[in-house]
Formats: sequence, C-alpha cells, structure tokens
Amino acid sequence: MAKPMYKLLMTWDIRPGKESEYFEFVVQEFVPKLTRLGIQPSEAWYTVWGNAPQILTGGVAEDRGTIETVVEGEEWKTLLERLMNYVSNFNYKIVPALGHFQL
Repeated sequence: MAKPMYKLLMTWDIRPGKESEYFEFVVQEFVPKLTRLGIQPSEAWYTVWGNAPQILTGGVAEDRGTIETVVEGEEWKTLLERLMNYVSNFNYKIVPALGHFQL
C-alpha cells in the first residue's frame, strides 16, 4: 500500500492595488522557495465570485513531518512576512492529500 502524502492548504486574499506585485512575487519567489523547502505545489484556485478566500493553493509533501518542519522554520516565517506585503486573511492547514479538490 502506498504511503499517504500530505498537503499544505493555504488561503488568502490579494490586497487591492497589489495584484501585479503579488503575482510577480508568487511566481518568482514564493513558489520556488516552497519547492526548495520540500513542498511541491499541486494546485492554485482563484475565486472569481462568491464569499470565499480569493486564493486557495496547495502543495504536497511525502509526509506530515516535512510540512510541519517547514512551517515551523525561519525560512517559512521570512517567506510569510514577504507574502503579507501582498495579501491579507492568510490561513493554512495540513491535511492528508486526497488527490482531488480540498478545502
């Protein structure tokens, strides 16, 4: 039986007027750093309509411990501080990866 993978699910809203800077940061810094830390980006959803976070994104790792180590580390804290320049209402949770859309 295959070992279950785990997913880091993150949600946030982009700050008004910061959209282009946000997308540049995410593509050039956030995603590459997350990958280097051991979390492989798996999805990104953009809410166009409705009462939900504007962005839902996820990344997977081989085990829960990998994600926990990342989110407890200094590099993660620094990365989040940078992200907060462009977003608000940031939340995250660690869940077993089910292989389909998850909230």
